Parts: sequence; structure tokens; C-alpha cells
Amino acid sequence: MPSEAIVLATVAAGAGSGAAIDLWTRRVPNPLTALLAGSGVLLAAFGVSGISVVASLAGLLLGLALMMPGHLFGATGAGDVKLFAAMGALLGPASITTAFVYTALAGGVMALAVALGRRRFRKTIGSTARLIATAGGNVADIEAPIERNRFPYAPAIAVGSIIAAVGL
Repeated sequence: MPSEAIVLATVAAGAGSGAAIDLWTRRVPNPLTALLAGSGVLLAAFGVSGISVVASLAGLLLGLALMMPGHLFGATGAGDVKLFAAMGALLGPASITTAFVYTALAGGVMALAVALGRRRFRKTIGSTARLIATAGGNVADIEAPIERNRFPYAPAIAVGSIIAAVGL
């Protein structure tokens, strides 16, 4: 169906651009996320995306709500939250929920790869176990700049969003 191809192309180009920029600059620019969110609402308004404007806005809000806790705990940046919300405007509430699951899985794989690459796998696993056991009590320790735990998350968002847009 052509509308599915348009949405998939928009998601792939937008999230892919966000991922590339995040890898290069460690930021996801506001103009990109605003353009993607606006595109999602406009595609819905013109009947191209297969979802209603209400569903597009609901997807945006759900995407924002799903990523906000990670941002509040310091695990993701504000640009990541806005990029995922914009993906929600394109995909709608049902697909953004699927995208969230795939994004979390991709992010977990990336985190393990980063830990292995930085030769801190055992420390990362131990810190994660303490994070769970203490209900976030060691977040400040994990997020300390000296720990070198941060990595761009927009690539995980791109993977999860594209998989959801494909319909898997």
C-alpha cells in the first residue's frame, strides 16, 4: 500500500537522520523532531498515514510518556524523548508501543556492545543488578561522567521505529 511506504520512508529517513546526527554530535536537533512530528500529523490529516489526527497525536503523547521515565532517570536525553514522540506521531499509539519494545531491545544490545567495547562488561552488569535491587539507588553513580556509560540512543530508536513501521 502506498501510504505504508510513505510512512515507512518518512520513519526511516527521519529516524535514520536522527541516529546519524546523534552518533556524530551526541544531540538530536529540535528542528528535526519538530519536522517529523508535524509530518506525522499532516500525513494523518491528509489521510496518507492510515491513522487519524487523533491517533497521530495520541501516538505522539504515548511516545513522550514511554520515554520520559528514562529521561527523568538520566538514561536518555531530551532529544531522544522528542525523537521517539515524533515517531509516535507517524506511527500512532499501537505501533509506537511496538516500537518501544524493539527500541528497548536494540538499546540493550547496544549497551552490551558498548560495555564490551569499553572493556567494562562485568562492571556494567554489576551496576545494572544494583540498579534493579536498589530501585534506582545508584543512578548517580552510574551516570557519573567518569563511568563512561553514555552512548547515543537515537540509533536504537531508529531500529525500533523502523521495525514497527514495517509491521513486525
